[in-house]
Order: sequence, then C-alpha cells, then structure tokens
Amino acid sequence: MPSSQAQPLVSVIVIVYNDAARLPRAVASALGQSLRGLEVLIVDDCSTDDSFAVARRLERENPGRVRALQLPANSGGCGAPRNHGVAEARGEYVMFLDSDDELAEHAARNLYEAGSRTGADLVSGLSVRRFLGNRHGKTDAWYPWIYSRTRTLDSIAELPDLLVWDTLSTNKAYRRTFLAEHALTFPVGILYEDLLFSSQAYLAAERITLIPNRVYWWDVAPPSKGERSLSNRRHEIRNFTDRLEIHRRIDAMLADRGMVELKYRKDVKFLKHDLVLHLRDLPFLPEDFRKEFAEHARGYLAGLAPEAYEEVGSPQRICAYLLGQDDWDNLLPAVDTLINRDKLAAPLTEQDGRVYFCAEHLDDPEGRKVLDVTAHGYHAAPLRKLFLRNRLTGYAAGPQGVELAGRIVNPLGRVPADAKLAARLDFSPRRKGMKSFSFPVAEVRHDGDGIAWRATADIARKLRPIGVLDAVWDVRLVLTANGERTTTRLTVGDIDLAAAAAPAVRPRLTRLTGDRLAPHATARGHLAFELAAEGAAARRGTDLVERALRGEASAVANAAADRARRTVRGALQLKRTLNNGDTKLKVYHRLLQRLPVVKGQVVFESQQGLQFSDSPRAVYEELVRRGAPMKPVWSYAKSTEGFPSGATLVRRWSWQYLRALAQAEFWVDNQGYPYRLRKRPETTYIQTWHGSALKKMGFDLASLKRQTPAQQAEYLAGLDRFDHFVVRSEHDVRTLAPAYRIGEERLLRTGYPRNDVLLREDAAKDRQLAGELGIDLSKPVVLYAPTFRADARGKVRAFELPFDVEEFADRFGDRLTLLVRCHYLNRVVLPPSVRGRVVDVSDVQDVTPLYRLSDALVTDYSSLMFDYALLDRPMLFFAYDWEEYAEDVRGTYFDLLSEAPGPVLRDAGELFAALEELEATGKEYADRRREFAAAYGEYDRGDAAARIADLMFGPEPGGGPGRQARGEQAQGGPGQGGQDQQDQHERETVR
Repeated sequence: MPSSQAQPLVSVIVIVYNDAARLPRAVASALGQSLRGLEVLIVDDCSTDDSFAVARRLERENPGRVRALQLPANSGGCGAPRNHGVAEARGEYVMFLDSDDELAEHAARNLYEAGSRTGADLVSGLSVRRFLGNRHGKTDAWYPWIYSRTRTLDSIAELPDLLVWDTLSTNKAYRRTFLAEHALTFPVGILYEDLLFSSQAYLAAERITLIPNRVYWWDVAPPSKGERSLSNRRHEIRNFTDRLEIHRRIDAMLADRGMVELKYRKDVKFLKHDLVLHLRDLPFLPEDFRKEFAEHARGYLAGLAPEAYEEVGSPQRICAYLLGQDDWDNLLPAVDTLINRDKLAAPLTEQDGRVYFCAEHLDDPEGRKVLDVTAHGYHAAPLRKLFLRNRLTGYAAGPQGVELAGRIVNPLGRVPADAKLAARLDFSPRRKGMKSFSFPVAEVRHDGDGIAWRATADIARKLRPIGVLDAVWDVRLVLTANGERTTTRLTVGDIDLAAAAAPAVRPRLTRLTGDRLAPHATARGHLAFELAAEGAAARRGTDLVERALRGEASAVANAAADRARRTVRGALQLKRTLNNGDTKLKVYHRLLQRLPVVKGQVVFESQQGLQFSDSPRAVYEELVRRGAPMKPVWSYAKSTEGFPSGATLVRRWSWQYLRALAQAEFWVDNQGYPYRLRKRPETTYIQTWHGSALKKMGFDLASLKRQTPAQQAEYLAGLDRFDHFVVRSEHDVRTLAPAYRIGEERLLRTGYPRNDVLLREDAAKDRQLAGELGIDLSKPVVLYAPTFRADARGKVRAFELPFDVEEFADRFGDRLTLLVRCHYLNRVVLPPSVRGRVVDVSDVQDVTPLYRLSDALVTDYSSLMFDYALLDRPMLFFAYDWEEYAEDVRGTYFDLLSEAPGPVLRDAGELFAALEELEATGKEYADRRREFAAAYGEYDRGDAAARIADLMFGPEPGGGPGRQARGEQAQGGPGQGGQDQQDQHERETVR
C-alpha cells in the first residue's frame, strides 16, 4: 500500500482459521462501521480451507480498505495472527475481531471518539454474547455493571473489577503507539493469551476510558458434536496448565507493582470462576487426568491469599480444600453440589452440635472450618425440600427395557431404617407442556447411609415421543418415604454411556424423526435421553427433517415437515396461551363471572394461599362447628399439606381457583386476592386482615405516594372490593382505615376471629402441640417472633438471629425453652447443638397455638404484639435496629420505645439480662400490658368468628355467642394494609 495514503483512524485486525463461511460476515461488520477512515487487516493463521482465498477476494473487492495477510505456518492460537496484524497496522487505534463474531455498527466511532476526547491509551466498551439458534433471541451482556456509565480511570487500581473480570481483548481499542511503546504483544504457543495481554495493557495504561455503548457481538453457536474450541477443550491437561501459567505471570506482575488488593481480588475470581470451570468437568474425566490435574492445582492453590477463601461460596471452598487433600471420594460429590446448586451430595456427619460435609479432615482446624455446612440447614429441612444426590450405579439394555440402578444419599439418616419406601421413574421431555411418562421402581431399600434402588423402564413399549419437538428427555426418580416425597436427578458419575445401548422408540411423526433414545450426561451431569437415528431409513429421515426445518429440502418434504411442526407447536402454543395471566383475566371477567353464583360457596385464603391459618381459619372452623350450609373452598399457593380435607382445595391462580372466586357467595381472606380480579356485586368480600398497625401502611407509605395516579388507582380498586373490613380497636380505625381509604360504613368492629381462642382456656391442645414439637412443659417456654426485614423499597432482606443462639442455649437451656418463629418470608437455621433447647417452629402454620403454649414473648415490631397482649403474659421487645427500622425503612404510628408493654432491649446483653429476671419483669409491666390490651384489642371479646358467621349465614339455630352481633354488623369494612405482610401484598401481580 502506498505510504502516501492518509493514516487510518482505526485498524481492525480480523483473525481467521478454517472459517471461510463466516469470515465475510465479520469483515462486513467492520467495513460497515459508521466511522470512516478505517482499515481492515485479515490475518489468516495458515488455514487448510478456503479462508485465505476468501480474504484475498475481499481485498480485491475493497481496494485500499482491506488487506489480506497470511502466516507461513499455523500458530495454534490467536496470539501470533494478532501480533502480525498489529505489526502491519497503520491506524491511530487498533481493534481486534474474531472471524465468527461481529462489531456493533458504531463500535469504532464510539471507541475512537472516546479515546480522542480523553487521551486514553485504552478504551473499552460493552461486549454482548449472542446465542445463535436460540428461538427467543437470547443475549447476555458481559459484566454490564462495569459499563454502567462513561468514566475515565488514571489507574486500573481505581476499578479492580475491570482487570479481574473483563479479560477480553476484542471489546477494546488500543492506541497503537501505546502498544509499541510498551512492547505489548500477545503470548504465542500458550492458551488464554487474552487474559495476559489484557492484564498487561491494563497495568501499563496511564489512562483508561470505559463507555456504556455496545461495541462487540460475541456469537455463541449451539453445542455441536464437532471440534471444540481451544479454550473449551478442558479434557486436555494443557488447557489447565496453560491457564495456571498465565495466572502465574499476572501474579508476578502484580507482585512487582505491590498491588496486593488487586492480587487478592484476582485470587477470589480464580476460586469463583477459573477453577470452577475445570472442576465441573472432573467427574467425566479419567482417573489419571484427575490425578495430574490435582498435582498442578495444589501447587497454585497454595499461593492464593488465605482471605480469598472467605469470599467464595461454601461449595467452592469445600472443593478447593478437598482437592488440596487429594480426597476424591468426597471431592466428586462436592463437585456435584458445585454444579447443581442446592444439591445435597454427601451423607453428612454431625459432631459437637455442628454439621459437616464429611467425617474426614475434622482433626484439621482448617478442614473443620471449611467443611462446616450447618448454616445450609440440611439437618433441619424436611425431606421434601432436599435435593438429594442419586448416583447411577448401573445401566444396561435388557429384553424388558432399560435396566437402571442407583443409590440416593441419606443425610444424617433422614430416612429411617424402618421407613416405608416407594419410588417411580419419570421421563419428561425437555420442552415444557408436553406429556411425561412414568415407570415403577421395582426395588428400593436401605443400604447403609444410602437408599439403593433398581428399576426397568420399558421405553420401547410405553414411551412415545412425537419426534423433532421433544428430542431430549430428562429422567427423575421420585422417592416416597413414609408418605413424604422428594425428587432426585440421576447423576451419571463414572457410568460409560458412550458404550451403552440406546433403546428403540417409535415416534408419532414416524421413525423418520429417529428410532432410538440415546443416553447421555447433561451439562450438569444428569442422565438424559436424546432422540437419535440408528437405522439407515431413520438416518435419511432425520437428515431430511433437519434440512426441511432449515428450508433446504424439497418442497414436498418442506411442506410435510411444516404441517407437522405447525400442528404440534400450535397445540403447545394454545396451552401456553390458556395458562397466560392476561388470558385468564379476560376469561375470568368475560365468561366465568357470567356463571351463576353457587349458594353457600365460600372461598377462604390466608397469607396469599401459603397457610391454613389466621382469622380465615377461625371463621371456617366456626362455620364447620355449627354445620352452616356452606360449600368451602381453600386456596393454596404451593402445597396442600396442612389444609383441611373437608374443603375443596384449589391452587392459587389455577382455572379452578378463578372459577371458584367467580361463583362464590363469599370471599374471606386476611391479605388480598389478586388485585386485578374484580369482584362481582353478588359476592360479599369479608377482609379479616392480619394485624393492627405499628408500622405505616397503605397510602401512608412514601413508596405508594410516589406511584403514578394510574398505579394508585389500580391499588385503590383492589381495596374497594372489600365489603367488610374487620378491626379490633379504634386504633385500627384511626390508622388502617384512612391508610386504605376505607369508609366508616365498611368497618366491622368484631375483633379478630383468630384471637377468640386466646380468650378461653384449652390446655389439652397446648399439651398436644408441645408433644408434637418435643417441648418440655416443665420448663418455661419463651416465643421469639420477629417481624420480617425489608429495605426502603420493600425488598425482603436476609435475616439472621441478632444474638448468639448457642450462647443462649448454654446459658438458659436448662431453665427454659426458646421457640423461634420466623416470618414466613424469612428462614433461620439452628445448629444441632441447641437441639431441644431452642426449637424452630416457623413451619407451624398457625401461630395462635404457639401463643398459648408460651409463657412469654420476645418480639420486635411484629403486629403479633397486639394479639399476645390479650394473654396478659410477659413481653420483651428486642429493638436492636429501631432507628433504622422506624425512621429509615417504614415509619410508625406510635413510639414503641415509650409505649411498649414490656422492656425495650437494644442488644443481646440486655435481652439475656431481662430473661434472667423474667418473672420480675412480668410483674413490673403488668398494668401497662393491661392498658395496652385495652387500647389495641378493645373489640376482641372471644366471639368474633361467631359474629362473622352470623353475618354470613345468620345466627346459629337455638342462639349462639354471636347472636348480638347482628345489631352491629352495619359497621363492616375492608382495607388493604396490614402489618408484617404489607410489602409482599403490595407486590402482588398476575402471574
């Protein structure tokens, strides 16, 4: 090229190796840039296909703008062709582009102008991964928080995340003189050259500018059975050793500059990301590879900052530790947990009141610390909530079908030896909405610290895939132990599925779509089957179908494939449409509400379907007791466990739920049915609510005041559905009623039905519940029931006990029992060391029996203080975060510190001291408790449920406790805003 030609503003270096088909697209994205004065250098790494010929053609078609260069021999990596391109480049700035990616239209302009404006040596923009072939057009921005705004750094130390996380070279523009001055080149003959080059550039640059603009399209092709990219060949040990070598070189550079903080952050990233990438593949690699891998890993891990281990998750710490100990028996299950979040992969061990991942290494203080998994709560979670490892121990294709065997981990003997066991295998198509098939498990039994099973799945006879659309089938085993179910996936482990036989199938779209279900391990290591072709006819057919779907086959074949595709996809689309929230709303309002009202039908709901509890339960039980002519329906959100067998149970937001609401004579709930469901005039809505107000509610909240008029109108429309709103005091009338714009005519001054039982004795039930919970009633029982924690935006925060529960147990455990009742939006994990002395009762749906069971209450700001006051028992207020809660988060209707009917305690020391003097404290605050109960529970008289039952179905024959209520019922009323659940309630939307 003549030297007299004007210097280009930007040189785009496009590297290519055996990618002739995609190269023109990449080059077109560079030539199509909105910035003029740009040259393109195509550097071919001595391809064996037509890549260089294509490059020469592009050079001829774009004289003066494109140059085609070729290395004399293949370098085996990206470094050498990029270095050659830089040496030939003439632009003021240099950019890199891979032949299988594209530049965004304004990439060069945005990067160049930012560099020119700020004088930056290096300018970086947003890279976006584009998943080719994804029918939803999936994209994923690469660490977008780094590029949230335009900013210029004078040192990489100002933003360590840039060096730690964005190690790409392709989303950047480098000043060419800067590269030359510092002799910055890519390493050759080693993988992960981007990582080292980027780090060198970051550390050398005197000014770095970041822009929020998208500059690079990083295209991710669908998985294929062909050749993997160099960096994805993690089955080759060089892939790992090269990564370690690159990291060592970067560590040396950071050490030379004394950049301790950057080194620490990079160590954290290595544990979180780099090491995990390789650990994920270990279960599928041979033993000799694992041993060599471990030898290399141990050397590098020894040099990481010890503090870095504190910054990563428990699975990463456990895997790194066990890798260092060369403990493969425990490491491989730990990797399974690492790959599959929340999977419990080991039988666990309990020692000194703590739970550990394994019994080994507990004599090592570091091992004891790392392997402690008490905080995960495995020991306390019910079986149905545990995701247990189920390792495949056998696979064979026999005359009766696929013969499978496995072993499920049994942590801490959760499934007792005498448990009644049953199981089934579920084969489910990957595409949602399609039919699954089940097979019984013939043998399931205890086997030491596991559950062994064996089954035969006659796939050829029973499983009938459609073909094409349901090509992949996942396998799950559902285990039932004493009536409680848990679902597992089948971990392939060391079973060689490549040599396993594939069972025959007959797809409904004929065998042209496949004739076998080939077993394979998923990316997470689980057994799955994929429709494949073995016979010649099937191979020709699948090839024809695939070509038809790509539009490459004959017109007849295309038409046939298109008809089959439209039929099946149409049915699936119809199912999705019918279950769409907007569709349900339309059908509910236009059709279901035209159905006749069912006389006596009552739809009950508590805590948005999460519980059978509270005042709706009390009203239901009163109506059942008196034999009222009702047809009860209870809404449940997740599980029917604990709900009454004498009622119709409907899942919240199901079609059955919508029809029940549309035809109900009464709605009774304590929080709010979905806002967008209108109530027909013939239906009476009794809103019992769920707590008097300490914290501000409804339209008194700043967050609601900031909403648009349209949002506020929609919210108010939900409140206006209430025909009656239950209040228990004039305090509710002064607070909740105006907060929810509820007029006097709708207020129902009956008190809360849930509190009726607090005003009468029922010691038998107390003893029964105590027996179920294993509570010794010879000692005083203290109930700790905090409210939930949320920030100013209403987002629920994580909750941790604000005192040392083990210290509590050691100090008080022989004198009293502590019950911990978390808000349903929170959870807490108690260590086994406090077992019997501190009891988690959060799963007890109805809190009222816990009130009666306890001798004292410790709370903070929960509305249950108003209910518990009716018992006239000691109350302690642990307000350790009062200023933040009352002033910064919600605001309150009165000053709890001055009005609390018990001592207000600000730290754990004060709490423990007050518990030491519990009896004296109770006597000291006796008068104030009674005043508090009178002020905030004046309408709680023990007959609220009866009075509401009278309102619904008339007085009980022969007279009843609620008979006099008929004269007062005109003061009914609804309102939407209660105590602890308010934030959740305001977020209710159509699902």
